[in-house]
Amino acid sequence: MSHTPTPAGTAAAAPATTTTATAITLALIAFALLSVLFLLQENGLLLSSGAASYLHEATHDARHALGVPCH
Repeated sequence: MSHTPTPAGTAAAAPATTTTATAITLALIAFALLSVLFLLQENGLLLSSGAASYLHEATHDARHALGVPCH
C-alpha cells in the first residue's frame, strides 16, 4: 500500500472502512446500552403485562443487586 503525501495545511480523509467500522461500533454500543436500560426498567410500558411480569421475575434479583428499584 503506497502512501501519498498531502499538501501542507490539509488533512487526509479517514479511510471509508475506518469510518464505517466506527459507525457500526457506536451503533452496537448504543443498542447494548438501550438493551440494558430495557432490561432494568421495563415494568409493563412496552410489553404486555404477562411478558413484563415474566421479564421482571427473570431479572428481579439482578436488578436489586445492581441497586435498581423495581417496586
